[in-house]
Amino acid sequence: MAAKRYLMYISQNYSYAILRPLQQVIKNRGDSVRWFLEGDEVDPTFLAVDEERLNTIDDVIHWKPDAVFVPGNMVPNFIPGVKVQVFHGLNSGKVNRKGREYHFEIRHCFDLYCTQGPSTTNKFNELADKFGTFSVVETGWPVLDPLFKGIQNNPFIDSADQRPVVLFCSTFSPRLTCAPIVFDEIQRLSKQGNWRWLVQFHPKMDSKIVKQYKEAQNENLCFVETDDVIPLLKAADVMLCDTSSVLQMFLLQNKPVVTFNNSAPADHLIDIHHVEDIEKSLEQALSFPVELMTNIKNYCEQVHPYKDGLSSQRVLQATDTLIDRGTSELKCKPLNLLRHLKLRRKLGYWKLR
Repeated sequence: MAAKRYLMYISQNYSYAILRPLQQVIKNRGDSVRWFLEGDEVDPTFLAVDEERLNTIDDVIHWKPDAVFVPGNMVPNFIPGVKVQVFHGLNSGKVNRKGREYHFEIRHCFDLYCTQGPSTTNKFNELADKFGTFSVVETGWPVLDPLFKGIQNNPFIDSADQRPVVLFCSTFSPRLTCAPIVFDEIQRLSKQGNWRWLVQFHPKMDSKIVKQYKEAQNENLCFVETDDVIPLLKAADVMLCDTSSVLQMFLLQNKPVVTFNNSAPADHLIDIHHVEDIEKSLEQALSFPVELMTNIKNYCEQVHPYKDGLSSQRVLQATDTLIDRGTSELKCKPLNLLRHLKLRRKLGYWKLR
């Protein structure tokens, strides 16, 4: 049987880490992987030496992928292969201007949604019944496979330093980020030396804020720029965050999170609104209160119940099933002329197929 071809279609640097566990499963069974990098917000130098890139849409079309894996929101309808949405984050509950949750916005680009857990699967099944243009399979999220399988030689774990590790992450949205508000307090707490601090931001974070935290680095605070947040999640004991969806990845380890002005506060979080409450709230989290930890466990069962590190295999199985079955049972997607014209302009591709 001929080897299948799978395209990784990305537009942000964090997508590398999302798709690499899936790539490894594909390569292990002898199939082929190529990468296509859309736009100027994804850095080609992040490609590993053994990762092959297709430079143009013509290259993609000539290569004829059987399936296209996409962590982003859009993918051209004029390239071959079934289009598979694998998501760039867990559902953080963020709402767009139309009052709809971003996570469930249907743009009619995908044939298959590989969902992460019951809390999102149920909603996508409702949307699949409504539109009839895509299938839904609950698989878990490939990026989390290393989180549950373990990481060798984690550079952020210092076995000689037994202090608790606090990971501070923040979203880039000016309306939602707490990074500029909590800066002075984080700097003060880091100088106390009671905890070791790791700081990591969304790649779109304001460069002035990034510069501020870089300059605040000391022996107790390290600012990290990376396309793979998993080692940081593994290294930390507690997280300080706002509404960034990375906090959900942290919770899945059964570790507590203190949030600052979270847009969707809940009983699995310690949510605060005043800078002066940060220290005592982190101390509370580090005591791992029984009720809080029970709430975290229940939440995780709904968001991402899979702890076996095999989500990539499930995504690939669901994709292959759709390839073999075909998409004839699905309704035709809306033309989406405006969206796809914008994509053609962005990609500089005007040929008709």
